[in-house]
Amino acid sequence: MAEPTFTPRVFSGIQPSGGLTLGNYLGALKRFVDMQNDGTHECVFCVVDLHAITVWQDPAALTAQTREAAAAFLAAGIDPEHSILFNQSQVPEHAELGWLFNCVARMGWMRRMTQWKEKAGKNSEEASLGLFGYPALMAADILAYHATHVPVGEDQKQHLELTRDIATKFNHDFGRDFFPITEPVIGGPAARVMSLRDGTKKMSKSDPSDMSRINLSDDADMIAQKFRKARTDPEPLPETYEGLKDRPEARNLVDIYAAMTGQTTEQVMSEHAGAGWGQFKPALAEVAVETMAPITGEMNRLMADPGEIDRLLSRGAERARAIAAPIVKETRAIMGMVG
Repeated sequence: MAEPTFTPRVFSGIQPSGGLTLGNYLGALKRFVDMQNDGTHECVFCVVDLHAITVWQDPAALTAQTREAAAAFLAAGIDPEHSILFNQSQVPEHAELGWLFNCVARMGWMRRMTQWKEKAGKNSEEASLGLFGYPALMAADILAYHATHVPVGEDQKQHLELTRDIATKFNHDFGRDFFPITEPVIGGPAARVMSLRDGTKKMSKSDPSDMSRINLSDDADMIAQKFRKARTDPEPLPETYEGLKDRPEARNLVDIYAAMTGQTTEQVMSEHAGAGWGQFKPALAEVAVETMAPITGEMNRLMADPGEIDRLLSRGAERARAIAAPIVKETRAIMGMVG
């Protein structure tokens, strides 16, 4: 029997948790735009509001944050005519396939999920059933589009492995190579952006210090100030990237510079070898302002017209359903459901 062929398709999403940072841009949005512009895959991008409600959300805040996340996609360069952009809850096939996958996945698989252990902690009895089943819904997000590739960070690799397990088990149980075994797309400079105050911790909006992160809402002066005050060490930049092995704060700033300029880390080292932080930080701030200011401005423009954002998301949902609905319908038929 011939191996099935699947349309090369990328799927990825961002939670509407608010307070988007430079880490979200470099680690996700910029990568999405690069994939869109590469032209080798169809691209489906989603604001995953169903995932957001696995923990309590203020309804008004969720609405605003969903629009903010959509504005960030658009401001970063996602073209809603070229790629598909929508919010998850407008495409009911996600929830339906998520339930079907709840019946394929095993409890033991879910219990092993590191993020479940971290988020539920000692209060797992008080956590929502949705939080426990989160990885099955993530698998549905991906496989509802027969996505062949998913850009993921290190913290999501385990969930993608579970997606592959679910696809494999479904295909085996029903004797059909129906779902692709999705491949992760990992790596690149600043795939994981770290705190400006502690190079061993991920940049996060939940950090109590605003100086630890660059917010997508920061103006040029604030961006420059934060990079100027970013924690470093007294040593100048070495000649090779390997020389930064035990210097996490220095390595983080070099990674950020490389990601924003499109250079390799070794090119950055060659260009700035021997430079002190009094030279490198202003150069980094200049690059950051040049990159981020247009994105911030466009986000502000879009957020001033929520009706336009909603229109674009609804149009994206229609296009998403055109792909997902036949796949989920066929999934039901394979499982023996009528209609």
